[in-house]
Amino acid sequence: MTSTRHDGDTWDLASSVGATASMAAAARAIATRADRSLIDDPFAEPLVRAVGVDLLTRLATGEVTPNDLVEQVWIDIAKVRTNFYDEFFLDATNAGTTQVVILASGLDSRAYRLPWPTGTVVYEVDQPQVIEFKTRTLAELGAAPTADRRVAAVDLRDDWPTALRTAGFDPARPTAWSAEGLLGYLPPKAQDRLLDTITELSAPGSRVATESKPNPQPGDEDKTKERLHRISERWRAHSFDPDMARLRYFGERNEAAPYLTDRGWALNGISIRDLFAANDLPPLKDDDMRMGDMLYVSGALTRPRSSSYPA
Repeated sequence: MTSTRHDGDTWDLASSVGATASMAAAARAIATRADRSLIDDPFAEPLVRAVGVDLLTRLATGEVTPNDLVEQVWIDIAKVRTNFYDEFFLDATNAGTTQVVILASGLDSRAYRLPWPTGTVVYEVDQPQVIEFKTRTLAELGAAPTADRRVAAVDLRDDWPTALRTAGFDPARPTAWSAEGLLGYLPPKAQDRLLDTITELSAPGSRVATESKPNPQPGDEDKTKERLHRISERWRAHSFDPDMARLRYFGERNEAAPYLTDRGWALNGISIRDLFAANDLPPLKDDDMRMGDMLYVSGALTRPRSSSYPA
């Protein structure tokens, strides 16, 4: 069984929270195979195969059809989420931002598959074993980055800003930051520290993209845990046991969008529900996890950086 998250816990791409990166890549592989109009990630499938979780491999390669193992809503979310961040980065870099930071990069392959403008430097931040695995696997596939890819192999709970600077990051230059699928796996205070650090390291004109989830209403978290337990039970029958409810941190936290706005970021947001409608995807049904209310937010830093923020 997966143990409950705690400070200092460890994982790899086949276990605990690390397995979520592999699950997300499997969803991207399924989505890519089904319809390349919103997502085209040719590296998702081979990366999942290399991780070696049997069920995820069979899903990613199409040997096993998703059916009840992966509900269509998760595939559709993979489509709109990937497209959202792809467009965010291309909009930022085509507008002249040359420095990109992908936090908790996992099995993200944007440094290899996006048509980055000449001169773009892409920094990937993740645990050393994750960075090493992806770098080695993609090299073995003959893949080459389409930008100047640099890595900061460090746990986000450690001194990642120093590792980022050591890799060449320049806080005096505007940066495009992403924290994709990350905040819910951080304790509330760690989330705030991360967003504060992004702000502290950002020159005016920097951009950020992340998710902002509304705080739960009474009973919401029980429904979410129940839904996640049901999903895990289906996967457990195929000898894969992520125990997804134990991977997240529940409870009240600052919503990311207003928190960043208070720190000088001018943000726009769009809900998953509206992204589905905008891309002609089926509407959400039985949304007991309130996934439709999740906002994807992006925007620019308009206020000069400061070491003090509103409470």
